[in-house]
Amino acid sequence: MKSDEEFRSYFKKALKPVLAEFEAKRKSIVSKLSIFGGIIVAIAAVALVFVLRNTSDMVAVFFVLIPAGFLIAGLWWWLTHDFVHEFKLAVIAKIVAFIDPELQYQPTGKISRSDFTASTLFKQRIDRYKGEDLVSGTVGKTAMRFSEVHAEHKTETRDSKGRRKTRWHTIFKGLFFIADFNKEFKGRTVVLPDTAEKLFGRFGKVLQKMNVSRDDLVKLESPEFEKEFAVYGTDQVEARYILSTSLMERILNFKRKTGVQVSVSFVHSNVYVALQTRKDMFEPRIFRTLLSFDLVADYLEDLRLASGIVEDLNLNTRIWTKE
Repeated sequence: MKSDEEFRSYFKKALKPVLAEFEAKRKSIVSKLSIFGGIIVAIAAVALVFVLRNTSDMVAVFFVLIPAGFLIAGLWWWLTHDFVHEFKLAVIAKIVAFIDPELQYQPTGKISRSDFTASTLFKQRIDRYKGEDLVSGTVGKTAMRFSEVHAEHKTETRDSKGRRKTRWHTIFKGLFFIADFNKEFKGRTVVLPDTAEKLFGRFGKVLQKMNVSRDDLVKLESPEFEKEFAVYGTDQVEARYILSTSLMERILNFKRKTGVQVSVSFVHSNVYVALQTRKDMFEPRIFRTLLSFDLVADYLEDLRLASGIVEDLNLNTRIWTKE
C-alpha cells in the first residue's frame, strides 16, 4: 500500500489543480442557491402572510409551504446534480487510481439488488433499493467489488380518519462489499452483530436460538467472538471450518478498526461484508471549501477501508481451492 507521504505529494500534483476548478464551480453554485433560494423564500413568505391574514385554514398554509419546498429541492438538484457527477469522475476516480490503477470506478454504478439479497444478511422485504460509487477489480488474486447501498422497506397505516400513511424504514445503509472466497461452500454461514446477548445476557442466547428467520445457531470456540457476533449456518461443521481462529480474530480486529456495525456472510463462493453507516462517503461538500487535504484524505481512508477488506480478511491466501 502506498504511503500517506506519497498521497500528500499526489494531492499537490494531481488533485489540487482539479480541486481548484471545482472550488470555483462550488462558489458559483452557492451564489446561485443564495439568490434563487432567497427569491423563493421571499415569495413564499409574502404568500404566507397574505394567506394568514385572510384565513385560519392550515390547509391553505400547506399549499404555500409545500410548493416552496419542492421548488427549493428542484433548485438544489438542478444546480448540484451535474457538479457532483463531474466531481466524482475527476476527483474520486483519481483517488481510486492512486490506490490501485487496475480498479474500476463507476459513480452511478452499484452492487445489484440480486447480489445484495444473495448474501442473506438482511431478511426484510425490499421495497426501495438505491446505490452508487461502484468500485470493482482484483486486489492481489481476489476479485472484489463494493459500493454504497441503501435498502428500505415500507409500512402503510391508516389514521383515525382513514387516511393512509406510508413510512420508509432503512434495512441497510452503508458500504456493501463482495469478494471471491475461492471455495464453493456447501451451505451458508452468516455472521451478525450480537445485539441480543449484549442487551439480555444469557437470555440473549435463548433469543438467538429462537430466531426462526435464521438457520441453526452455530457454537464456536471463541467466547470473545461470540460476545460480538451471532453465527447462523446450514452446516455446523463447514461454519466452524470457515470461521477459523485466525479469521475470527481478523473479523474482530476489522470491527474494532472500523468502529461500525459489521455483518459477514459466506454463500456459494463469495464472502459478503456489510458496513452499516449513515455517512455519504464520496459526496463533494457544497457549503465548505474543497481545497482541503483533510477532505480528500477522508475519501482515501474510506476507499482504503473497503478495498483493504481483502487484506484484512487475508483473502489472498489461497487456503482452499474450488472444487
